[in-house]
Amino acid sequence: MEITRPLDAALRKAGAVWVAPTGRRPRLVWTLWRDGGFWVAVGGGEQDVPGLTDGASCTVTVRSSTTHAHLLDVPVVAALVDPDDGTASALAAARHNAQPRWTQVYRLTPTG
Repeated sequence: MEITRPLDAALRKAGAVWVAPTGRRPRLVWTLWRDGGFWVAVGGGEQDVPGLTDGASCTVTVRSSTTHAHLLDVPVVAALVDPDDGTASALAAARHNAQPRWTQVYRLTPTG
C-alpha cells in the first residue's frame, strides 16, 4: 500500500503527530508534512525529541485531529537536513514563529 495517500488525507488538518525513536517513549511534536516526509524542527527553544538523531529509526503515530482516534503508525528514518528556503518558511508558518528558533531540522521519511 502506498503510504503517502492516507498520510496526505490524515495530515491536511493535523499539525501534530507522535514521534517515537526506537527504544524511546513517544513525544507529541509539531510537524510539517511536505514532499512525502515529516519535517520536525527541534532545539533552540523549540520542541525536544530525545533519541532523534541522524539515521534514527522512529515510528510516527498519526491520530485524527477531531476525534484523536488512532489512524496509523508509520515507520520512518530520520535525516538531519538543512531545509531550503521554502521549507524553512513553511516550518516557521506552521509553528507560528515570527523568527525561527530551531537549531536542527529533521526530515522523517516513511520506510514502509
